[in-house]
Amino acid sequence: MGKLVRDKIPDIIRQGGEEPDITVLDDIAYREALLTKLFEEASELREAPPSEVAEEIADVYEVLRALATVQGHDWSVIEKVAADKREERGGFHHRLYLG
Repeated sequence: MGKLVRDKIPDIIRQGGEEPDITVLDDIAYREALLTKLFEEASELREAPPSEVAEEIADVYEVLRALATVQGHDWSVIEKVAADKREERGGFHHRLYLG
């Protein structure tokens, strides 16, 4: 079973003396693989010890940036939409939980 990996991972594998089995995904498969990767990274974030949280957040961030690109959105547009929503509906700073 394969998985989506960062661009330099095949080179790192080669440096270790192995030859990776690589497939370049088409747009539809790439989007699906990114969504799968997002859930994988979110799970890793949930389970991460405090010392690894920043690294796991960075992984989630990188997947989200790739998803934005594959959907045709510039990251600056995503940030603007997020800022607009935060202005209109607020953020999560107050830790409010609606039961």
